[in-house]
Amino acid sequence: MINEILLILSVPVIFGSLLAAFRLFGRSGLYMMTVVCTVSANIEVMILVNAFGVEQTLGNVLFAATFLITDILSECYGKKAADKAVNIGIFTSVFFLIISQSWMLFIPSANDFVHPYITAVFSNTPRMMLSSLLVYAVCQKLDVFLYHKWWALTEKLSGNKRAHLWIRNNGSTLLSQLINTVLFNLAAFWGIYDTSTLISIILSGYVIYIITSLLDTPFVYAARRIYERNKEKLA
Repeated sequence: MINEILLILSVPVIFGSLLAAFRLFGRSGLYMMTVVCTVSANIEVMILVNAFGVEQTLGNVLFAATFLITDILSECYGKKAADKAVNIGIFTSVFFLIISQSWMLFIPSANDFVHPYITAVFSNTPRMMLSSLLVYAVCQKLDVFLYHKWWALTEKLSGNKRAHLWIRNNGSTLLSQLINTVLFNLAAFWGIYDTSTLISIILSGYVIYIITSLLDTPFVYAARRIYERNKEKLA
């Protein structure tokens, strides 16, 4: 039961931290959290757990947080700001891939006890990071594109630019997350896990993304309210 509790608690903790960073540092805080979530997710996704009756990798909530970040930036600052966050995430992934692989090139001291664990954790990182990098770039760009397409449609139908935030938020994220879940898990774990485990990871991962997508909508509304009440400070 501890896994389920920790997964449930991770949603308000991570999403709430994004809002806190936004309130304290404006868009710079969201760019900062893009880096934190990208690096953390690429490490956490290597952990396989049993929760809610299925096998699943961790990292899903952190990956979902990067989509929440681009939605907040799109809503408050526009497409250009959201695209910048995606580019920051791509740069972060490339840098982390290079630096983490360089650690294993060093010859450890006779007194070292960490190197074997670093090697065990990061030996599969290149495949996972490259998979994550390519899928992240495609799906995040798609998410930003769809967000603004949905926005244009809802504004045209309602005549109100602020209306139907929940449609553009969920309409963009649910589709891009579906593509993200399938492509990433096939690229990262094909041949590592058996087919039934891989299917379980994909299905459980997307169910989590559906839930987190629905749960992140109030946070987008809250972020817009924070921005509108503190425009001068957060501009």
